[in-house]
Amino acid sequence: MSAERIAEKPTDASRASHDFVPPKALVDFMAGGWIERPSAGGTHPQADRFRARRERLGKSYPGAYLIVPAGRERVRANDTAYQFRPSSDFAYLAGPGEAGAALILEPDGAEHRSLLFVPAHNRGEAEFFTDRVYGELWVGRHRGVDESKIFYGVDESRPLASLPHYLDELRNSKHAVRILRTHDEEIDRRFDTGDGDAELAEHLSEMRLVKDAYELAELRRACELSKLGFDDAIGAMRAGKSEREIEAAFWSRARIDANDTGYLTIAAAGEHACTLHWTKNHGELESGALLLLDAGIECESLYTADITRTLPISGRFSPEQATIYDLVWRAQRAGIDGVAPGNDFLEPHRRATRVLAEGLIDLGILKMSLDEAIDPENLFHRRYTLHGTSHMLGLDVHDCANARTSEYRYGKLREGMVLTVEPGCYFQPDDATVPDRFRGIGVRIEDDVAVTADGAENLSAVVPSRREDVERWIAEIWS
Repeated sequence: MSAERIAEKPTDASRASHDFVPPKALVDFMAGGWIERPSAGGTHPQADRFRARRERLGKSYPGAYLIVPAGRERVRANDTAYQFRPSSDFAYLAGPGEAGAALILEPDGAEHRSLLFVPAHNRGEAEFFTDRVYGELWVGRHRGVDESKIFYGVDESRPLASLPHYLDELRNSKHAVRILRTHDEEIDRRFDTGDGDAELAEHLSEMRLVKDAYELAELRRACELSKLGFDDAIGAMRAGKSEREIEAAFWSRARIDANDTGYLTIAAAGEHACTLHWTKNHGELESGALLLLDAGIECESLYTADITRTLPISGRFSPEQATIYDLVWRAQRAGIDGVAPGNDFLEPHRRATRVLAEGLIDLGILKMSLDEAIDPENLFHRRYTLHGTSHMLGLDVHDCANARTSEYRYGKLREGMVLTVEPGCYFQPDDATVPDRFRGIGVRIEDDVAVTADGAENLSAVVPSRREDVERWIAEIWS
């Protein structure tokens, strides 16, 4: 990365100690003499689908202005940012967006018109050379105002620089305004928080609960790509020394074939598998131990897979590992069997939990009746199973999180919903209630399951999960 950065504005407040302040003559010289290159143009292939979603959203809020920001770049260290990803609701309503962009649905009679603010081209202007956030010399060519109108299929597109004035006028007009908050602080601070803001986030989450044919196809593709990532990770596992090598192998596939990983990869070897969200990934790979790999590839459309496989680092499960693995696998089969339209969202969890609790009793780890173990007043099995069995999946790995509990956790499954089924069993290395031979074993098996008209489709079935199939899969990759 260039060490000589140019300040956005030549002031002490915005200039880092290593910034170079260019003379005006250089700025003027840099602004001119550029050849205008034609754009690729074209409309996003899903523009009609996005338009229909905007129309559906608008009908729920007659007379209200709706503001959906794409979000801002987030600082990683000083003046460097994380790779930008637009907010999921913006992507749902418009598609991939640039940092700072904002979608406004304006009341237009009984309907709404879509207005999009985007970074404008600045070649030929001082900002081209002096603005390290939006200057095209620094960050590459923007889609621009005119091209964005066509690409996103919106009614109107305007330069991002005009957004503050627009928002100030909107605030002063006293019109009803609802904002999808927390994505853009500059937008948030211009308006007082209202109850309708949280309701907008809730409404959008509930719109996203049921996936259409395009979304299901993208999730299948995310699973297929993730299979390749798991293949690469298993290849790295054969001679690999650390969890980071596993993480790097999977991430490399995600960046080569797609947008990125959908979340931080969990590559947990040995007793690290007993830490649910182990993402440090600095442990060693030891022969004879298990590797719990929880990872998913995010497509260019931003739909992501979320798959977990627990793999024997040596290629074969020990008898103790096999006992726990088979228990979790049976629990997962029971959970997947509980995915059907009309069933409670919690039905897969109840079925998987029952199998796990019965298995823990059979192993002598839980020393009480099944009814006592799973009684809501006790939940003793949770010492070893720790977490719920399902969450929704889509644009976010934990999708639709703002939906009402009556529509999500305590709601009914409907055709088109996609959820994970991921039971696990975790025996902490220092748990005196667990026989020594099982301590430090952590197993989770996770698949992505779509609710169909008459049952379920396992979107990630392409990734082997039965113990014998896992061992065969590893052997084939290592051969």
